[in-house]
Amino acid sequence: MRTLAVVLVAFAALTACSSGDEPTKATSSSAAPKPAPSSNAAAASLDPCKLLPAAAVSKALFLDNLTAVPGPVQDNAANGGKARSCEYQLDGKAAGALAVTRYEGKQGKPAEMVASIKKAKAGAKDVAGFPDGAVYYVDEQKTATLATAELVAGTPVLVNYTGPAKMTAEQIAPLVKQAVDAS
Repeated sequence: MRTLAVVLVAFAALTACSSGDEPTKATSSSAAPKPAPSSNAAAASLDPCKLLPAAAVSKALFLDNLTAVPGPVQDNAANGGKARSCEYQLDGKAAGALAVTRYEGKQGKPAEMVASIKKAKAGAKDVAGFPDGAVYYVDEQKTATLATAELVAGTPVLVNYTGPAKMTAEQIAPLVKQAVDAS
């Protein structure tokens, strides 16, 4: 699952910001930048394991004793994406992963990032309740993903949770919302 989650994170990051179109310079009216001493410092501080603690995932999945394990760093020089992930495990087996990819030095509209993922993923469905939109899809590897984007201190950030295909958008949405609200 860890390798799969990392691959999905990398693909989502590539899809969101390297489709050949540079994100346009604009800020989203519904996701105002959060005040911070430095834009890069605020975006760099996005630690997925802190944004979504293991206890929250345990509660959502009705599993006791999940642990949060930082995933590998996945930076992509081609699109400027800097991905960090957190894998949630039960007795050493993967139960899901949260990935946060920030695009330092880029300008972009979170809604456009979400739209590009929806366009790239067959069967992706809109998920209500996110200011700039969110999409849910189950891929050919039988994993379910819910992805959204936001601006953090002016930096475009993609947030997604990937878990087993049996997880519904209704199960994943509160996890992603908690991570977004904590960022």
